[in-house]
Amino acid sequence: MGGVCIGTEKLRIGEFAEKTGITKRTIDYYTNIGLLEAERSASNYRYYAPAMIERLHYIERRKLEGLSLEEIQHELNITPYEEIDVQMLRLKMQDLEHEVTSLLAQMDKQDQKNIQTIKKNVSPESIALMQSLLLLINN
Repeated sequence: MGGVCIGTEKLRIGEFAEKTGITKRTIDYYTNIGLLEAERSASNYRYYAPAMIERLHYIERRKLEGLSLEEIQHELNITPYEEIDVQMLRLKMQDLEHEVTSLLAQMDKQDQKNIQTIKKNVSPESIALMQSLLLLINN
């Protein structure tokens, strides 16, 4: 029987191999080099989360496309994809905050004519993007 974590059944290596059609030896190798993640039980059994099935299929697809395991590992170190999006949003938000802070500092030092010029350089789209990013980051 697999372990249970937050209502999601985890698979022992034999079950994982059977479900994916990949040999235990290959799964063990991928785990040892860090391509797959497994949890160890107190009795030293390896348990794989269901998400590892998709990851294993991804590895096998990329191998068929001619990538080396090292190249695949590099790709997987860049993932998970959803974290990339959040990180990119945070970086963009930091850049926008820096730009706004810089503009505000410039505005404080300028006369009215220059303030109007600076305000024209901040488009409504930029303001909308900043507001959207703030909502995403704060949630």
